[in-house]
Amino acid sequence: MAVLLPGTGSDEVFVRSVFAGPLAAVGVALRTPAPEPGKDLVRAHLRALDETTGPVLVGGISLGAHLAASWAVRNPDRCAGLLLALPAWTGDPGAAPAAVTARYSGADVRARGTEAALASAVGGVEPWLADELSRAWTGHGAGLADSLLVAAEEPAPTPADLATLAVPAGVACCTDDPIHPVEIAQGWVDALPRAELGRTTLAALGADREALGRATVLAWLRARFRG
Repeated sequence: MAVLLPGTGSDEVFVRSVFAGPLAAVGVALRTPAPEPGKDLVRAHLRALDETTGPVLVGGISLGAHLAASWAVRNPDRCAGLLLALPAWTGDPGAAPAAVTARYSGADVRARGTEAALASAVGGVEPWLADELSRAWTGHGAGLADSLLVAAEEPAPTPADLATLAVPAGVACCTDDPIHPVEIAQGWVDALPRAELGRTTLAALGADREALGRATVLAWLRARFRG
């Protein structure tokens, strides 16, 4: 069983579209808890992991990857492995591009409302990403601004934290994604004792959501069988 969490302003629909097929191909069932928008977003995600039974694969996309890894640090006996797609920062978010973007978007939603902020957010982006943002942001309802702002201030694991996780870990990046830099993903791989890096691109993800899931799962398999 794998329990995977969504990223900032995203949802379980996107997580399933990325991971359901690749995990089914290797015989792993998937659970994707829906976000609980608002100020308790992070606590709700962690609570969903607390409710798992037995050692499980945990992970997620962006913020979801951060939270799953942090949970695994605190619950090493309950984590069988890690599926970490698009980590956005290490330790304090600071001026990480994803954190800056989330802060700006959260403030914009609070000031102008979801409809106006969304129109700005999707301007000039690829149609597939505009569709994903439109569905997920609308689904967050009145809790969207708080969700974005809470996520932007949530620390990710530090290198020292990651070094305590001895389970197999697949980390994946999109090499053309400036919001989730390749250097961050590589830094996580360097810090984790048993990790491999998978690579894809936003262009591939736009054409096939499973491209990111395959990159993550294949990296996990390489780490697992590397010993």
